[in-house]
Parts: sequence; C-alpha cells; structure tokens
Amino acid sequence: MIRILGRANSTNVWKPLWVLEELGLPYERSDAGMEHGVVDTPEYRALNPNGRIPSLRHGEVELWESNSICRYLCLLAGDDARGLYPAEPGKRASVDRWMDWQLSTLSPAERDLFWTMVRTPAEKRDMTVVRNAVTNSAKCWAILESRLRDGRPYIDGDTLTLADIILGCFARRWFGPEVRVPDMPEFPSLEAWFARIGERPGFRKFVAPKLF
Repeated sequence: MIRILGRANSTNVWKPLWVLEELGLPYERSDAGMEHGVVDTPEYRALNPNGRIPSLRHGEVELWESNSICRYLCLLAGDDARGLYPAEPGKRASVDRWMDWQLSTLSPAERDLFWTMVRTPAEKRDMTVVRNAVTNSAKCWAILESRLRDGRPYIDGDTLTLADIILGCFARRWFGPEVRVPDMPEFPSLEAWFARIGERPGFRKFVAPKLF
C-alpha cells in the first residue's frame, strides 16, 4: 500500500494526492505537520530528515520532496500514467522544467502572499509585504499567461500533465478568495486554464476546499 504522510491542507501534500486520484492508485494518508505534530519524532526524522511534509512509504521505497513523489507515482503506474509524465524525452523535460520552476521561482515569489493572508491573523498582517508578494507573484504568473495565450488547453499541450497539477496547486493560492486583495493583476488565459483544471475530481477533492 502507498502511504502518504502529511496534513491534507498542505499545498505540497495536495500534489501527490491529486496525482493518486488521477492514476486511480490505492493509498492511505495519515496526518503529520503543524497541529498534528509527528514530524519531529525520531521515527519521522528517520524517514524525512528535513521534518517536512509530505513523505511517502511504499514497500521498501521511502521518499520526500513532493515533486519527486509525484514523479515516482507516475513511474510506478507505468502505461497507466495517462500522459501525466510523458515518456518522450523532450516532452518529459518540458514537464520537469515547469516542476523545477515551481520550486526555484514561483514558490519563493508567492510565499509571503499565502502566509500573510492565510496563516497570519488580520490584525498582524503587514500589507507592504503582501503588495510586494503580489508584484513578485504576478511576474511569475505573467510567464504562464504568455504560455497559455495561444489557446492551448494545458501547459504542455492538449492533455493534463504533472506540470498542470503542480502549478495548479499554487494557482489555487493566487485565485483563491482567501488571498485576493485589491488591484491584483488579471490573467484571462491563466484564469481559463485554472477553471479547466478545477473540474478535475482530484482538484475538487483536495485543492478546492477553503485555505487555512
């Protein structure tokens, strides 16, 4: 049995859960992180020395880093991966490129927007930090807006890939009512894409619920 350790309201835990839903693979999830604790126990640190979530156990396989877990799940599914992680080298490299971009560029840009608007009490919010995060995030989303402007339904063509799942989880933060502030830039192509992936059962089940 595939086991995912991590609280269900974590953006990084959404990723493998959504992938598992797309692949139809059976799994179990147990809470870990923040109010649930667990991540500082010796057992968990032996599994994931970073003390972060998610982590995966599957037989003798133990993994951390959410994007690596998503790749593993697709490789595990093989032909049943349904195009989420293409076999053709150029297409796979393109998907990897967007997944790496999320880690290196998008996440640092938008982190303060999420943490200030969702995880910080209203009376303690620094709106200068929020405005700077909106500006930095918008520069990233403008790149994806340009990518989608030609009418392609998904980031890498006509079918859903891991790139859509990984970036869709973070787009939930940008478009979510919990983080909206006045005068945020509009991205119509990105918004149409977000509505499209928002119809996926995995998105509705794991990503759509209220941020907290």
